[in-house]
Amino acid sequence: MRDRLIAEIIQGQNPLTLPPDATLAAACQAMHQRRVGAVMVVRGPDLLQGIFTGRDAVRCLAEGRDPKTRLAEVMTRQPETVTPEHHASDALRLLNDGGFRHLPVCEQGRVRGILSRYDFRAVEHARQDTENDFFENLR
Repeated sequence: MRDRLIAEIIQGQNPLTLPPDATLAAACQAMHQRRVGAVMVVRGPDLLQGIFTGRDAVRCLAEGRDPKTRLAEVMTRQPETVTPEHHASDALRLLNDGGFRHLPVCEQGRVRGILSRYDFRAVEHARQDTENDFFENLR
């Protein structure tokens, strides 16, 4: 089976984006309404500034943050990204190595989509597991 391009996976996506001055409460509400686990924080229509995830929301709640806190204060700045031309295996490796669940897809800093672990097929996960086992055995 061929390794899919990210462009295939994100085709037709309408990722959730909010500006940096949106509030923590607005981000959580939007994620809940759209049933997604991340918001890409953008300047203008699509220039990536950061990402805010469900994990960030839990951290903010645990820290007692005010719901009116701006995303610019609590987002992950300069997150790892891939381009639509990358392969699924590249993205899955980056997710696994980085320990995160969401990965923005950008072209020249502009948001084109977002990937989560659920976007990958079982065969892609199996290939990644095999690769990880191979490198573990080299140690």
